[in-house]
Amino acid sequence: MTPTEVTKIQFAGPGRVQVVAEPMEFVLAPDEVLLQTRFSLVSTGTETAKLTGLQKVAYPFDTGNRACGTVVACGSDVRNVRVGDVGFSYTPHWSHARARRLFVKAPREVPLQHVPFAGMASVGMTALRVGQVELGDQVVVVGLGLVGILTAQLCRIAGAHAVGVDMKPSRLRLAEACDLPDSVDASLPDVKARILETTAGREPDVVIEASGTPEGALLASQLTGSQGEGNVVLLGSPRRSLDTDVTPLLNRVHLWRGGSVNLLGAHEWRYPLHRDPFHKHSIERNIEVVFRLMAAQRLRLEPLISHVAPPERAPEVFADLIDQPDTMVAALFDWGLI
Repeated sequence: MTPTEVTKIQFAGPGRVQVVAEPMEFVLAPDEVLLQTRFSLVSTGTETAKLTGLQKVAYPFDTGNRACGTVVACGSDVRNVRVGDVGFSYTPHWSHARARRLFVKAPREVPLQHVPFAGMASVGMTALRVGQVELGDQVVVVGLGLVGILTAQLCRIAGAHAVGVDMKPSRLRLAEACDLPDSVDASLPDVKARILETTAGREPDVVIEASGTPEGALLASQLTGSQGEGNVVLLGSPRRSLDTDVTPLLNRVHLWRGGSVNLLGAHEWRYPLHRDPFHKHSIERNIEVVFRLMAAQRLRLEPLISHVAPPERAPEVFADLIDQPDTMVAALFDWGLI
């Protein structure tokens, strides 16, 4: 295959973002496709952690892992995908990339800039699967960033009553703009009492921790389990330490008097990537479900988009994500602008 000039967004070192171009020759494996990227979405928590050094990586680091692309070439064994198809893949912030692990075709009704959000919504769907969210449940989502708001929307679509919790007024307003009117300000006292006001006094059946902070996990464990069994789902990925007494948390899990909490992990990769005969759920299936919801306009995505920028503005975009966390939620790179 003729070498392709590929534009890449890289982390050159802690706090340093660069945009580089280099010729690359893509040799496709039989089951791979080559994509020309249309939009790529910043996974804010993961990528800023790697940029700031909170999560260790080897620099220079090619960042990004959720994108929309058009198929420009197919491997010899690819049967259900054709050149010209558009869909989602776990590819970096590159102008061209091989879809090595997964490519899921997007319905024509889904706008191109919404396609990368399927990967983030799939993260949230893991919490519903693990937490066994059911029709009629009361669910609390702690942390109203991108993943938290998408997760709360999915809970509502599944027939649960979703209550959001966050300390930032901007995030509470954003949740309301995404049709999630019942939100509680965690900076105010008596958070649990305020939640119970929205649930007619009934403790949540499921609490989903989506902030990725140890404080959020401790708060989540306090919000359910005293009136009966409750699930606490750890969806966010904690990346810093917290010095505290864990005995109250352990007692919430262990002691049936005053606590009956099931503590559950819900990292996205706990499910297989592709369908197989032995698992009901897979990441592939989750993304297909999300695409159907997008096509039916069941998910509110536009209020979540903070930036749409050409790749050459990547240093500025990442600086804003770090410096303005209250107002920055989701940033997209538009590769049609290079």
